[in-house]
Amino acid sequence: MTSEDRDPNPSNGTTDTGEGARSSTISLGPAGKRQMPIWQESILLLCIALGLAVLLKAFFIQAFYIPSESMLPGLHVNDRILVQKVSYWGGGSPQRGDVIVFSDPDGWLSESESAGPTSPVAKVLGKVGLYPSGGHLVKRVIGVGGDVITCCDKQGRLKVNGVPVDEKAYLAKDTPCAAPLSQQIVGRNQKCGPRDLKVTVPKGYLFVMGDNRTDSADSSAHICVPGSTTCPPTQGFVPVDDVVGKVFALVWPLSRFDMISRPDDFKGVPDPR
Repeated sequence: MTSEDRDPNPSNGTTDTGEGARSSTISLGPAGKRQMPIWQESILLLCIALGLAVLLKAFFIQAFYIPSESMLPGLHVNDRILVQKVSYWGGGSPQRGDVIVFSDPDGWLSESESAGPTSPVAKVLGKVGLYPSGGHLVKRVIGVGGDVITCCDKQGRLKVNGVPVDEKAYLAKDTPCAAPLSQQIVGRNQKCGPRDLKVTVPKGYLFVMGDNRTDSADSSAHICVPGSTTCPPTQGFVPVDDVVGKVFALVWPLSRFDMISRPDDFKGVPDPR
């Protein structure tokens, strides 16, 4: 084969170093199109991140902080927690033992506790769920609609639907009584023991308590005093519709990071009759 028989335009593009090699390079976009400046890319990425944060807050996860000592020893003041909003979707509802976040039902929080973030940056981050917002409480569900709660047996344990509940796994170790329902009326210095007190949770409501039972302004502190004729029957109970979601993680401080789940203490409690 002579040199005249060779292909004058090789297709492999490995030997041509002239104009043909330049024309075979890959184009990253239409000719003449300028790449977006870095500052514009940064703004775009920030907008996308904020949009995703708003979406997460609205439908899935939101951050909150602990405003008081009512959930000691598990949760401390200013701890940051994450709440799962989808926990009760599809017909689900809070269960006994769940740690939940709910909107202040009727002035349970003081003005300072319900204020929320104060700095402009924190307020903006709070709106999109990246910073804890105020006006909410964190408590443990003790009773659901129809449950009968009494205080207490001879060991100072709370009874739900007639069954004593052993809550030692999460209560403060120096708690003299697991459920100071009676102490709200007869005085904090009384010893725990059988009391002629009974609370029936209205349908569509929850009875909640803090784990630090001697320092928690919860349902037991807000329910109607026996014999009252002016107190509304739902006072002290939390409407299910006010529940934001279930706490599933303690994320700050990192040294105490922990996943939070429903304890087994209420498994033996029967459904209300």
